[in-house]
This record gives sequence, C-alpha cells and structure tokens, in this order.
Amino acid sequence: MIRCEGLTLKAGTRTLIDALAWQANAGESWVVIGRNGAGKSTLLKTLAMLTPPEAGQVLLGGTPLERLRARERARRIAYLPQAQHDAFGYRVLDVVLAARHPHDAGYWESGAEIGRAHAALAELDLSGFAGRDVRTLSGGERQRVALAALLAQDAPLWLLDEPSAALDLAHQMALAHLTCRARAEGRTLITVSHDLNLALQDATHALLLMGDGRWHAGEVATLSAELLGDCLGYPLEALRHRGRTLYLPCGAGPC
Repeated sequence: MIRCEGLTLKAGTRTLIDALAWQANAGESWVVIGRNGAGKSTLLKTLAMLTPPEAGQVLLGGTPLERLRARERARRIAYLPQAQHDAFGYRVLDVVLAARHPHDAGYWESGAEIGRAHAALAELDLSGFAGRDVRTLSGGERQRVALAALLAQDAPLWLLDEPSAALDLAHQMALAHLTCRARAEGRTLITVSHDLNLALQDATHALLLMGDGRWHAGEVATLSAELLGDCLGYPLEALRHRGRTLYLPCGAGPC
C-alpha cells in the first residue's frame, strides 16, 4: 500500500526521523506514538504529500507520490488534519460533498453523490445537520463532520491526526467501531493519537517515534511497557484486563 524508503524528516537542524524504512499494508491499522514534537504530524503530512521530506521518498502502490496526479492521490489517500479551520460559512453538506470531487469530473453534484454525503453524515450521528453552518458547530460536532467527509471520500488509505480530539466518550467508541470496520474492509489506517490505550485498542501495528531520529516499528503484540515508556518519556506499567493490555503511568516515584 504505502512505503517509505530512507525517509528523513527534520525540524530546523533537528532530525525527527532518520532513514525510515517502513511499510503499511492493506488491512493494517498503524498507530503512530511519540512525545510532543517527535514528528508524528509531520510524518502524516509527508505521507499526504503536504510537506516535503529532507531525504528519501514515499511510494503508494509502488509509485512515488510525486508522480501521481493530485486527483489520483485524492482518490487513494484521505487525510484528516489535527484541526479544522473554517473561514467561510459553508453548509455541513457542502463540506462533505467536497470530499467527493476527486471521484466526479463534473461540477454539479448528482443525486447519488448527495445521497453518499447524507449517508456519511448519518454514520457520524449527524443526520439533520446538513443545512447547518459549520461555524456554528461545537468542536466535537465539527470533528465529526470532518470524519464524515473522510468517510465520503472513500479512499483505501486513511491518515488520521488525533481523530478522537474533542469527541465525547460515546462518539470515541463509535469512531473505534468505524475504524475497525474500515480495516475489516481492507483499508489501511495510520493514526496519530495521544490517547495510548484507545489508539492501541484495535491497532495491529505501532510506529514509535523517539524524537531524536530513532524509530521502532512492529506489531502491537510485541510492545512492552519499557519501550513505550522510553518513547513517551515517562515510565509505564502494563496491566491485563479482560484480554487486553492497558498501559498506565507509574506513580510520581519509581515503579
């Protein structure tokens, strides 16, 4: 699906990720873990071809991203940024419909496309919001509109930067069910999240960014509290509960 070859990312003179050799395949769900400033969002922007790398390249289906036309990339990659910025009073329906443009060469949306948009809104518990001005929504409602647009885009690769931000517990769990179903359908998910246990709940793999260029990639089952604690800069302990492993911060003192 998507592969990095010798990918190096920097922030000024600081190396965030050094020579990343990594691949995410169809049906895999990757969670990207790291401290603030470790390069998580920068990596997602690079995978979406919004930020150029210092070195190396990203390939989608064996083709370097820069060789794909913008419309083709938009059909294959759906990117959810960390924050939404609405300068104009678009209707919620228009925001979701905009995600369908890569699939339709025409300007006016067909009845079928409008139906897809309404179905995506219903999936995110937003039925009845279609005519609302996006600027009148709460933070959690606006985030769900962004998720509905991502769903309507119907891309096989999802890049999600803090998708559960501003969501209440019920909608966090609804999002977890949505992403689980997307993976079962064969989509590839790459998610940045600071909610460690929620992010690991249904993930198959993890990419740990250590913040100094080092990185570690592997199956979630291979993670340890020591490795995660080193990545996040705070000691953790692992607890087993109903077949799941939960990672909790140790007390103020040593474990």
